[in-house]
Amino acid sequence: MILLFIVGASLAGGLVAVLLAATVLALNNAVLDRALPRLLSFSTGTLLGAALLGMIPQAAKHLGMPAITSVILCGLISFFVLEKLLVWRHCHVNDCEIHASSGPLLVLGDAVHNFVDGVVIAGAFLTSTELGLATALSTIAHEVPQETGEFIAYLRSGCSRRRALLLNVVSSLTSVLGSVVGYLFLSQMRIVLPYLLTFAASGFLYVALADLIPAQRGRMSLRLTLLDLVLLLIGIGVIVPVAH
Repeated sequence: MILLFIVGASLAGGLVAVLLAATVLALNNAVLDRALPRLLSFSTGTLLGAALLGMIPQAAKHLGMPAITSVILCGLISFFVLEKLLVWRHCHVNDCEIHASSGPLLVLGDAVHNFVDGVVIAGAFLTSTELGLATALSTIAHEVPQETGEFIAYLRSGCSRRRALLLNVVSSLTSVLGSVVGYLFLSQMRIVLPYLLTFAASGFLYVALADLIPAQRGRMSLRLTLLDLVLLLIGIGVIVPVAH
């Protein structure tokens, strides 16, 4: 019975967060095309905030700084290599659009993050049903702004609205896998969770710093520059209340 509660809460939490975040897709094409360059700044802020204010500090409670920095470095190198392999596999033209695509990298980082959330939810339910429900609600709260930022990043990478929604749904389902694994092997999982969380954070950092921020470079008016800064700070700000 407790396993059903765990799986149900993980599944509902992931899908509710994705559906709430998907409201950005309700914008008509013309509005979305005009807004997308500005929304990238918001997306950058949510990814940076989730990684630097939520995931890494959470992992640091269990890992020392040398371990944290080593995993981040290994993670950044792994995502760099993965991106190069994806580009080599799909395209051999230097100016091809695929070179700017961050979609697969973001899917991987988000999938690992959601897996960890599933394990955490399982641990909470095994402590008490009340704590499990509270943890599931907390998961929804911190996932909504992050998933919104990921929708925007997927659209920027060239995904259609339907594909962006599908990618978010698929990556959210790893929370169910994490909840089952957590239920069966929680004591063993406690050891590797901080490492997985840090690796996922490195994926968010890589996408934000190597793809989204460079995409916003170029000459623009002072008004747009200030607007991008404000939106970036808003993206970070919506993460702050739920980062811990």
